[in-house]
Amino acid sequence: MEKPKSNDPLHGITLQTILEQLVAYYGFDTMGELINIKCFKSNPTLKSSLTFLRKTDWARKKVEELYVKTLPKL
Repeated sequence: MEKPKSNDPLHGITLQTILEQLVAYYGFDTMGELINIKCFKSNPTLKSSLTFLRKTDWARKKVEELYVKTLPKL
C-alpha cells in the first residue's frame, strides 16, 4: 500500500535547503528586515545562520513560517 502524503509543506526539507532558498529569493538584507535576527544583519553567512537557527527554536520557527508563506513564489 502507498503511504499517504504529508500535508506539511516542511516535510522532508532540511533547514539548510529552506535557508538557501530564502536567501536566494530575498537575500540576507531583506531577510534581516523581515525577521529581526542579528545573524541575518551582522556579517551573515549560511553557516553562521544555520548554527544559530539550529540552537534557537523561536528563530527557526520564524524562518520556517517565512518559507511557508514564500513557497508559492519559489
